[in-house]
Amino acid sequence: MSKHAVIYKNETNEKTMKFLARFVKRVNSNPPGVCPLSVQLSFLQSARSQSCGKCVPCRDGLSRVEDMMRSIVEGRAGEKDLEDMVRLCHMIEDTADCAIGYEAARIVLESVEQFRDEYMSHIRDQRCLDEVGHTVPCITYCPAHVDVPNYIALIGEHRYADAINCIRIENPFPTACAFICEHPCEKKCRRDILDSPINIRGLKKFAVDSVAADQVKCPEALPATGKNIAVVGGGPSGLTAAYYLSLMGHHVVIFEQRDHLGGMLRYGIPNYRLPKDRLEQDINAILSTGNIEVRLNTEIPKDLSMQQIEAEYDAIYLAIGAQGGKHVDIPGADASGVYSAVDILGRIGRGDVPDFSGKRVVVIGGGNVAMDACRSAIRCKADEVTIVYRRRQVDMTALPSEIQGAIEEGVELLTMNAPRSIRVNEHNEVTGFEVQPQIVSAYVAGRPAVSDADLERRVIGCDVVLLAIGQDILSSPFSDYDVNPHRKTFETLNTTRLKSYEKIFAGGDCVFGPSTVIKAIGAGKVAALNIDSSLGYDHEIRGNIDYPKPKENDRTHIGRVHLTDRPARERKKNFEPVENGMTYDEAMQECRKCLRCDHFGCGGLQ
Repeated sequence: MSKHAVIYKNETNEKTMKFLARFVKRVNSNPPGVCPLSVQLSFLQSARSQSCGKCVPCRDGLSRVEDMMRSIVEGRAGEKDLEDMVRLCHMIEDTADCAIGYEAARIVLESVEQFRDEYMSHIRDQRCLDEVGHTVPCITYCPAHVDVPNYIALIGEHRYADAINCIRIENPFPTACAFICEHPCEKKCRRDILDSPINIRGLKKFAVDSVAADQVKCPEALPATGKNIAVVGGGPSGLTAAYYLSLMGHHVVIFEQRDHLGGMLRYGIPNYRLPKDRLEQDINAILSTGNIEVRLNTEIPKDLSMQQIEAEYDAIYLAIGAQGGKHVDIPGADASGVYSAVDILGRIGRGDVPDFSGKRVVVIGGGNVAMDACRSAIRCKADEVTIVYRRRQVDMTALPSEIQGAIEEGVELLTMNAPRSIRVNEHNEVTGFEVQPQIVSAYVAGRPAVSDADLERRVIGCDVVLLAIGQDILSSPFSDYDVNPHRKTFETLNTTRLKSYEKIFAGGDCVFGPSTVIKAIGAGKVAALNIDSSLGYDHEIRGNIDYPKPKENDRTHIGRVHLTDRPARERKKNFEPVENGMTYDEAMQECRKCLRCDHFGCGGLQ
């Protein structure tokens, strides 16, 4: 092959890879509700175009599967055609020479198993299932279903108070979410097809930085209904339910066992991520609705039995969260100097900041709690902080920005090492942490597992061990109320009502397990609607906002504005907020990037 031919071939391959990369971005940007069979057909077309043509199963087989899939999508196939396609895919999977063939066949087989109802709907009724239909991605992927396009438009018009109230229609924590939301709304942002997803959380932060949330008047409550509802737990889910129930005209009493409201927003997330004075702005606004009574330092059922609450209230919402820390069952776990990371963060949230001066701290875990614990340990003046995680860094469940922030502040990541024991001295004090090196192995449940490597164990010298291996649901006091003894979660119907109790509802982490704040907020809103319905009402909370008319799309390719942090050398010395906000120009630029999918394209209004 000549030099020019080699260059041409390399350029062609590069162009092909760029095209495929753009194709993948389009697949990744498919809005929720898209027909999975159509996506599968597009994938088959892409896979067939990559075939080298040397083996029959890939060259001819994928082409035939593509034709069969197209006939199913178009409603021209019968059940026998589906069976023939499955058999052909099994043959390709077993006989193709390379991954292009056998992986494409395997993915088709998985789709038939996962979306069988959709396949049968196309075959029997010649159409998609009723729930299939393009929706606005950012709204759909937000667990609270906040109207993202409209509040971005309001920010673009400099109407920051209206933007906050737009958010409040679905989420009464605009400030807290502006600081710590994991922004799932950006996951399928269709702007990613052009350049990159809009920084939606950053825009929310710009709005609440421009106008304090408690300076923006909440909607007026509807006429009083005379109904009394008890909310057990003053965290994000409980406060959200209380907010909407109060706006519906019901009287709400929140029972909170601690001396302040906020739950894990206050006692689990350090001040450098979510300043407590900013959290108070959201809580003040929620309480301003006027129908909410708060009883702090009241533990249910210790201070007041569930039977008493059932007798006095028309409905009960259990939102106790997941406020305990799990412990690891290894030798030395009961030593002096071993703490639950959740407990340590709770102490810090109460203002009781430990002094780790001269201490070497090891944190076990790879989630956001582990990142909060290790970065807090740095701020507690620890000499050294090491995270021990048994998988790879890419497998950590913490946000990449949190991991990067910890590294910048001096935290050492010791990945691919599994905990084995905690070394102690004669006084039962921690002296070291023993780990076993790991090797990555076969995939289990979608990600590669790990197993012990053929390497000797090592000991990390340390004085303090923080366990950040998960949060525990402290539901044992409610064991008579449909609690799953294995998972410790409340078991509810689709209406969020407990299975065996007509007037008791539950939601948030104590139902679906430890998760994100925005999911807890979404659960609280759904519970409020269900409680309202169970009481015989159908109240609707509407905003009275004059939204801007959608503007024509700006399709200029523009880079994404990323929020920056204060320099690590400065921020690691205290618990002051680390994240900088957007400038005015940056915010206006991000606003202009919105493609207004709610009016143009997917989910468009006719």
